[in-house]
Amino acid sequence: MNNTTLPLVLIPGFMLDETLWDDFVRAYPDDRTCIRASLSRGESITEYACNIVATLPPRFILVGFSLGGYVARAIAEAFPERTAGLVLVATSLREDPPEQRELLDKASQTALMGDFNGFSQAVLKPSLHPSRQNDDQLVDRIRVMGKNLGANVFRTQAMLDRKGVTQNPVLCPILVIASEGDGLRGLEESREIVTLLGGDMEIIGDSGHMLPLEQPLRLTSVIAEWLEKSAL
Repeated sequence: MNNTTLPLVLIPGFMLDETLWDDFVRAYPDDRTCIRASLSRGESITEYACNIVATLPPRFILVGFSLGGYVARAIAEAFPERTAGLVLVATSLREDPPEQRELLDKASQTALMGDFNGFSQAVLKPSLHPSRQNDDQLVDRIRVMGKNLGANVFRTQAMLDRKGVTQNPVLCPILVIASEGDGLRGLEESREIVTLLGGDMEIIGDSGHMLPLEQPLRLTSVIAEWLEKSAL
């Protein structure tokens, strides 16, 4: 497989399924194959990484969004000979703070005891740019992804241990993409990745955390241009 046909492996974020990438795939400006990974099977970031790689061709380019960025880094470390490039979108190197883990623990236990219908608007709105927080269709699209994944996946993802994820150097080219208006993962967290791992960084404006949903056209353009510049 030569570089012109290397597929993009699209890894979603916390309680988001493969439909996160619908607009991205439609907007992608060439005929490069996109493989949508799932975070519905596994009990740890390492298991997610191994389950995803088991379905992939010999070489690929990883695109990890948010939680998917942790999984993408784990794949790049475990399978460096297969990872041709790494794109990290609105993600971080940091662990969840104890207070956040406690809140997620309680919320996920409650979800297991009832009929889980996804997250409420109050929970989801802060993940979006202020100009989109009243977009009920967009908010509901995110909620439905969580509902479809279900309470058991919520519990697993809520309790993931992120401190064991590699922070070792990555051998392949790296692009870090941040959102100027991300209220969940600030610009400083993206800069920390570049400081530790190296690579290029791009900042996209007019978006909250949910870049693949809020700015799919701009996201595809940034990634496609970087891949071309990097001869990937």
